[in-house]
Amino acid sequence: MKIAKQSVELIDFMGDDIFIVNAAGVSFVNESGFMIDKDGNRSVNEKDQKLLSYLANHNHWSPFAHTSLQFRIKAPIFVARQLVKHQVGGVWNEVSRRYVDDEPEFFFPDVWRGKPENAKQGSSGVVENIWWIPEDSYYSVQGGVKEITQYSLNRYKRMIQEGVAPEQARMILPQNTMTEWIWTGSLYFFARVCNLRLDPHAQEETREIASLIAKSIPKEFEHSWKVLVKGE
Repeated sequence: MKIAKQSVELIDFMGDDIFIVNAAGVSFVNESGFMIDKDGNRSVNEKDQKLLSYLANHNHWSPFAHTSLQFRIKAPIFVARQLVKHQVGGVWNEVSRRYVDDEPEFFFPDVWRGKPENAKQGSSGVVENIWWIPEDSYYSVQGGVKEITQYSLNRYKRMIQEGVAPEQARMILPQNTMTEWIWTGSLYFFARVCNLRLDPHAQEETREIASLIAKSIPKEFEHSWKVLVKGE
């Protein structure tokens, strides 16, 4: 069985802090008086930094939306289905098991969190790593889940071998099956995703993806990202 971790890879991007400043300044036919460092890279001056802060603090979002970032993301299906809810301003193209039938990868958490007492969703603490089985045997939670996953994988492979269409065979794969997608959006779009998904109340696995996105933002957007994403 192939086991995988969540991952985020920056594929490409367009724009930088100066790009955003100039998009805002066009209203007054102004352009940034940006600086060039010793390596030949351009960076915003103090005046432009103040403008970026003003734009973010007063929700003037359109200058930030003239940018573009493209990521390749791997995560289990149950995480992807939460993140795909972010639709406005983003574009999402995902691997489809209607067309591919190679051996899937699976995600397993390092710990199993407990159910919170005073919430309908979320988690709290860690559950004991014991699972009672009627046959008077004890199995770890992780071992039991891996056993079920392996069974589903074996049946999936058998169905493919017997000629069942991948678009039907995929229905028996569990939600911890890894999926992969290309996610494209503006800097403002991903800032909104991260502001929501880095919240302590968000599911830990989605927080991990948001954190990996935040760490992958190019240094060209250093000042804009700092004012857009709170707590980063």
